[in-house]
Amino acid sequence: MKNFILVFTFSTILAFAQIPAEKFSNQLKNYLSKSKSDTELLVWIFFSDKGPKIESHLSKPQTILSQKSIQRRAKLKENKSLLDETDVPISQNYIQQIEAKGFKLKQKSKWLNGISGYLRHSSLDAVSNLPFVKQIDLVSRLRKEYETFSADIEIKSENNVLQKVLNNHSYDYGTSFTQVQQINVPSVHDLGFIGQGVTICVMDAGFDNLSHEVFSSMNIIAAYDFVNNDSGVDDSTDMGKGSHGTATLSAIGGFKEGKLIGPAFGANFILAKTENTDSETPIEEDNWIAALEWADSIGVDVTSTSLGYLGYDAPFTGYTWENMDGNTARITIAADLAVKKGIVVVNSAGNQGFHAEHNTIGAPSDGDSVIAVGAVTSTGLRASFSSVGNTVDGRIKPDIMAMGSGVVLASSTSISSYKTGSGTSFSCPLAAGVAAIILSHNPELTPIQVRDLLRSSGSRSQNPDREYGWGIIDALKAINNTVPVELSSFNAKIIDGKVQLEWITVSENNVRGFTLERAENNKPFIEVAFININGISNGKKTYNYLDEQVLSGKYLYRLKVNNFDGSVEIIGETFVIVEPPAEFQLSQNYPNPFNPYTNITYTIPYTSKVRLGLYNVLGKELSVIFDGYLEAGKYSAIISSDYLGLSSGIYFIKMETAEFKKLIKLTLVK
Repeated sequence: MKNFILVFTFSTILAFAQIPAEKFSNQLKNYLSKSKSDTELLVWIFFSDKGPKIESHLSKPQTILSQKSIQRRAKLKENKSLLDETDVPISQNYIQQIEAKGFKLKQKSKWLNGISGYLRHSSLDAVSNLPFVKQIDLVSRLRKEYETFSADIEIKSENNVLQKVLNNHSYDYGTSFTQVQQINVPSVHDLGFIGQGVTICVMDAGFDNLSHEVFSSMNIIAAYDFVNNDSGVDDSTDMGKGSHGTATLSAIGGFKEGKLIGPAFGANFILAKTENTDSETPIEEDNWIAALEWADSIGVDVTSTSLGYLGYDAPFTGYTWENMDGNTARITIAADLAVKKGIVVVNSAGNQGFHAEHNTIGAPSDGDSVIAVGAVTSTGLRASFSSVGNTVDGRIKPDIMAMGSGVVLASSTSISSYKTGSGTSFSCPLAAGVAAIILSHNPELTPIQVRDLLRSSGSRSQNPDREYGWGIIDALKAINNTVPVELSSFNAKIIDGKVQLEWITVSENNVRGFTLERAENNKPFIEVAFININGISNGKKTYNYLDEQVLSGKYLYRLKVNNFDGSVEIIGETFVIVEPPAEFQLSQNYPNPFNPYTNITYTIPYTSKVRLGLYNVLGKELSVIFDGYLEAGKYSAIISSDYLGLSSGIYFIKMETAEFKKLIKLTLVK
């Protein structure tokens, strides 16, 4: 008997989540099962559509967005599609109908097509029965991670000319020189890039000392308090104290020679107060989302948020480390949407420190397009409080690092006093400031290009990890680098039991090819394929690769670009879950009739001993196709009539396991 030539492919069918018939989220149902009183709940109400007359908004972007916002989006999209349905305002008619049911409006999100506000238990059913209501969920409340501050420190202003000579730079940075020199900002300032032409939104707990000398030349173009819904972001008679915002704003854009200079002191600034520090309850995510959408409409280029969040104690609802997958937290979803609209989103990674078994980052830093910033000391070591990755789906976080220990900041006690602070709250604005001066140097860069330049400039760009990400950034290196590839998308999906990978590039420069790597169930990456391109392109190009060597499990794919200079950079990651088949199957061969080849496919739902044999019409076994153990998956085998010496006629394939038997008929026509 001749040995059978066998080709195996392994795959399974991707399981799609079932949409529940009821409109209450699991989080809300769980809360209601434990709470019986008719109290007010802070809820999200999401709508199924935007109502009529959507096209009238989409055809007139200037009625929704500023000209600067439109110009920023043009870097990513064609003119005919600068807006999409997420930009259309929420139907006012829908809001009015819900308010008639006793709902008290707090915030609106056109991007998520939902509103937040207060609603009693007893009114939930009435609201959920409205035909345009898609889902009701609790607004997650998120714990702020507090930083440490020193008492005010005395900073003596020396002779500016002497300090410039000693530092060999254009400005006298005083004691703030350490924090900006570590990321090579002074060298970029020497070239004239100080954030000019770039608009930055700082979202924080308020700004209590805007009269401080470090802000005297700052250009603040807009400010709004989303906690109290007024235009005052400083401390006043309403809720919230703003010393934290004063500190972070000074780190990114303060300017007082001899004392403190931030990386992007020449930028325009938008200030958003999003957290109520007066209350022991945590911040609500809806304030942050509303502020982000407002900043987008004005024309923001970079956002800096130094409020990392992760969970909250009962009875409040929040997110846990298991939700840090880039697709669960509402603020993460909104942050990634902002990047798609052309905004560079920079966020503190968090101050939860190291955990050997899981991540400690907080939302929205888990977003795949969000630049998560960790903290290092002045010597370049990771600060002990700095949160670590990776995300639940295996992506590397944090992205980059900057100094977050002993950072010089403006104080709230007087207009000329300073202090030091420690926390990723202060590494974030330093990194966001570098993002702004990168855009000053090249305004045409997209958010992903800015992220990739920051990563590629990092001290660990060749070996990123869950503690440092791509490492401490280098502003000068970032602006001198070119982005070899701008990746538009990188996706994985299941097709016919195999993983289909597709990526689209917008431009390619000095690129030799792409390396695809795969990690199964959080195991180390292995190389799957190398795709040789040997070319330069300035237009969109689409690449596809079919990965047949997969079984059931969680797979993280990583895409690397190989440059002609020998360097290799990670430019994209995508995640897919391959579920095992539901049952044993032996499919009809194809083609049938056949000559000389035909293909047999069969599925195994769990590890089993399998035997497949080829028989003639008299029941005689002509060949053993397979006899042994197989893991769960989908398999295929190619039969060659020439190799087996078969003549025209009828044949049979029989599949046998301990629980399953099946016979199919094959017809060979020569």
